[in-house]
Amino acid sequence: MSQKLHVYNTINRKKEEFIALNPPFVGIYVCGPTVYGDPHLGHARPAITFDVLFRYLVFLGNKVRYVRNITDVGHLENDADEGDDKIAKKARLEKIEPMEVVQYYTDRYHTFMDMLNVKKPSIEPRASGHIIEQLQLIEEIEKNGFAYEKNGSVYFDVEAYSKKYHYGKLSGRVLEDLYSNTRDLDGQSEKKNSFDFALWKKALPEHIMRWPSRFGDGFPGWHLECSAMSTKYLGEEFDIHGGGMDLLFPHHECEIAQSVAASGKETVRYWMHNNMITINGQKMGKSLGNFITLEELFSGSHAVLTKAYSPMTVRFFILQAHYRSTLDFSNEALTAAEKGFERMMEAYNNIDKIKSSDNSTVNIQDIRNKCLDALNDDLNTPIVIANLFEAVKNINSAIAGSETFNAENIAECKKLFDDFVFNIMGLVAETSSSGNEILSTVVDLLLNERIEAKKRKDFAASDRIRNELTALGIEIKDTKEGFEWKLKN
Repeated sequence: MSQKLHVYNTINRKKEEFIALNPPFVGIYVCGPTVYGDPHLGHARPAITFDVLFRYLVFLGNKVRYVRNITDVGHLENDADEGDDKIAKKARLEKIEPMEVVQYYTDRYHTFMDMLNVKKPSIEPRASGHIIEQLQLIEEIEKNGFAYEKNGSVYFDVEAYSKKYHYGKLSGRVLEDLYSNTRDLDGQSEKKNSFDFALWKKALPEHIMRWPSRFGDGFPGWHLECSAMSTKYLGEEFDIHGGGMDLLFPHHECEIAQSVAASGKETVRYWMHNNMITINGQKMGKSLGNFITLEELFSGSHAVLTKAYSPMTVRFFILQAHYRSTLDFSNEALTAAEKGFERMMEAYNNIDKIKSSDNSTVNIQDIRNKCLDALNDDLNTPIVIANLFEAVKNINSAIAGSETFNAENIAECKKLFDDFVFNIMGLVAETSSSGNEILSTVVDLLLNERIEAKKRKDFAASDRIRNELTALGIEIKDTKEGFEWKLKN
């Protein structure tokens, strides 16, 4: 790579230069959704964060194998080892097969990711399709002395593992603290220690999702699936593992332990985690009434929303904050993002209107270099956006006549937007619905009639057309070429 990308490695808690294990091939694994409900705002942030990473690595000339899994079994209600499987519970409530639940919500997830212009991963494996690999991984862990069987279930022995390796190196957890904070209740658990975690759970008679094994019918633990699938598609060592900060413990900590216990070596070189989204300063949650699905966000149907927000407004909003910072959602913040995105798209459309000059007063190459520097500094998209708005100011000034572009600058400016706005950050101009296309045709027709009325010196008709369109919320600007118009915010 000609550019030196630096990423914040969670396991080392510092920025490190990214060096691919087997260049030009880069392997990325990102934890995808558990598909038992509609995708929500919290799903959008990791999807967009690692989409930008994927896009930028490809932009730098790398071949990238991007694996993002679908969790369709083993994720229990309390994110530990007890309770119902979330998908099986949904299936029972709706009286359908669990895989119908999986298919429906996987399709929904894909639909909304397409709307957000999130690229499809290279491989999208499902946990239920990799039971054999998960059982093989259990065999290796057990053979190496880090697992034990109890009543048809298999658990990872954290205490045994900690005697040889460092459990807690990713999250900073200390085993002594786990002892004091997670005591068993009156011997009710079949685990040796309450912080041990399930590799395989025995299926009770009523459990729908079950597979045969030498331990008896059961299903894999939630943490196991990612270790098995990442190894299968990226090898025992690969470059980047990503996901939300909420997965850091226990999920990713357990992944490290499983992989090291099976192979004796670290699997992942760089761990990357995006931070959470809050809503008006509060953590998003169903109990608080501020849990917003993407469908509600795009339609404006949730009670906390004052209007609908487009997918690109949401994407732009997410990119305005660094992926490792907390992002606070509010109607005010979304409305500001909407206006900012519109300004950027309007400026891009105005590039073709800039008249070339022999001399130039702008330096587009400097803006490009600053954008590259920002991305190389741990994907600092807010700084990229800030620099792009410098180009927006230059474009607007050129249209107003206070800045000049030569032909080379105009081409550079177009490429700046093409590369950073559309290619790397994945923003796209909002496409009009058929209704908006009809509106556009009608408004253009009326404004052309207004021009003809002015030519006939029928100023009453001209003013009437302008006033009626203004009353409908349409801003009109007369230009030398004719007119420009847009809907008021």
